[in-house]
Amino acid sequence: MTATIKSAELREMKSDIKKADRATMAEKLGEALASTYVLYQKTQAVHWNVTGPQFHGVHKLTEAQYEDLAASIDEIAERIRALGAKTPVGLSTYIENSAIKDQVKYGDVESMLKQLSEDTLTVADQMREFVKTAEEADDVFTADLLTARIGVLEESSWMLSASM
Repeated sequence: MTATIKSAELREMKSDIKKADRATMAEKLGEALASTYVLYQKTQAVHWNVTGPQFHGVHKLTEAQYEDLAASIDEIAERIRALGAKTPVGLSTYIENSAIKDQVKYGDVESMLKQLSEDTLTVADQMREFVKTAEEADDVFTADLLTARIGVLEESSWMLSASM
């Protein structure tokens, strides 16, 4: 899993969030970034490989979802930087630290949508745990950021499930 971020590695800054709590949140956000990045790639893979009568609807749905995920990747990374830490880098780092596996099981549209829907909820559940950590650290901005992402992810999962 993620290498522990040490408080000494953070840039100095004036903040009501304790340095140790900023390090913890940056680490958790690094894991959320990894999971979001893998989900982004998997969503694109479904988008590119969907076929059949549901093609147009699923193609458009997954396009909207991966575009949203791309924007959220940037938001999460920028929050890590705002907390004074460096963002994790490298695809192998993201795959290793993701809550979901990076492989898409090709099959019919329904099986790909089912997997993507389940993965989306897994990322939402991971973020829900991190909201608790942010609240304990009195990091309200991170808690709000993740809470908003949870809502988007749950809606995305529902849309994927409803498309089956």
